[in-house]
Amino acid sequence: MDHLKIGLVGVGFIGKQHIEAIRRIPGAEVVAVADSNPDAARAVAEQFYIPRWYGDHHELLDDPAVAVVHNCTPSSSHYQVNLDALDKKKHIYCEKPLTLTATKARELVVAARRAGVANGVNLNYRHNVMVKEMRERARTTMGKPYFAFGEYLQDWLMYDTDYDWRMNPAVGGESRAVADIGSHCFDTLQYALGKRIASVNADIINVFPVRKRCETTGETFSGAAGRVLEEIPVPSEDAASIILRFEDGTPGLVHISQVTAGKKNGLAVTLSGAEYSLEWHQEQADRLHVGHRNGGNEEIYADAKLLTPFARPFATLPGGHAVAWHDALRNAIGVFYQAIRSESYKTGETDYADFAAGWQMMCLVEACLESGRSRRWVDIPVETA
Repeated sequence: MDHLKIGLVGVGFIGKQHIEAIRRIPGAEVVAVADSNPDAARAVAEQFYIPRWYGDHHELLDDPAVAVVHNCTPSSSHYQVNLDALDKKKHIYCEKPLTLTATKARELVVAARRAGVANGVNLNYRHNVMVKEMRERARTTMGKPYFAFGEYLQDWLMYDTDYDWRMNPAVGGESRAVADIGSHCFDTLQYALGKRIASVNADIINVFPVRKRCETTGETFSGAAGRVLEEIPVPSEDAASIILRFEDGTPGLVHISQVTAGKKNGLAVTLSGAEYSLEWHQEQADRLHVGHRNGGNEEIYADAKLLTPFARPFATLPGGHAVAWHDALRNAIGVFYQAIRSESYKTGETDYADFAAGWQMMCLVEACLESGRSRRWVDIPVETA
């Protein structure tokens, strides 16, 4: 299967990003899109010169040309679209979260194993070249890990007039900030350290228990305008502070916020080791800070000749040509497609987050909510065959 033909479900903000990323991968072609809004599906198909569009994802799944499906629908639709794709034996790549609950996520893990197809969740930050460099250095030369720190800070929901679909639990789920951006921070930390988060102690923060829905709202990050139509109770959290314990006992700490002024997409992770520390900021994605006690600190750029062999293939530009968010998304999808072509997904020898990892992430999110309610440490279940 050299030439992969792709069908994409959900043509909002993230769906369009997937289309652009796919077009940067040799041997991959988006041949169809689907959306519950047929006008939107048609418009995106025309905008991107995609030959077919559908107003129902079932029609796309019945398209014999489609071998791989990207699920870019709102969170509440993830479970059913994923399950329907698995029933049709289509390889499936889903936006996070995998589902709204760990129970439903576990059902998809079982269904994916039964279907025998490649399955992935878009936890794309692990596919930044410098995060891969971080992982290899943590594994080989950083020494015993002392601490792991992470933060993901945004400001796009800092006013009580900021309201979108994520705040409706029926559509966005019980958790918002932790599930939406905390999941990326957790996965990046776990991937960089090479260790699973085993337990959490969380302080869950709701700044605006009631928000105002305005006359016009746009896509994610676009803001609201016009007069206030109604006030709506919002049970999901705006922020969280979470103490972590990794499986080997390494302690960690994560701060999550969608209400911190001046922060746009402020994901940052730090590993503190016996030999040196490593620090990476998503908004300066082409750099890795290496901290030393007895010598000058270093700033490593995403230049292939400066990187370990593990990270080197992901540095696709010469040094000084910054890599960023779009590159990580392309890398994530490319790794998934390579697993399909090589059939390595059958053995589990893959570097992307599969449905089992998506289930573990939902367990982590739910553990944070339970910890916030009970004010105690909560353990994360371990995935079993």
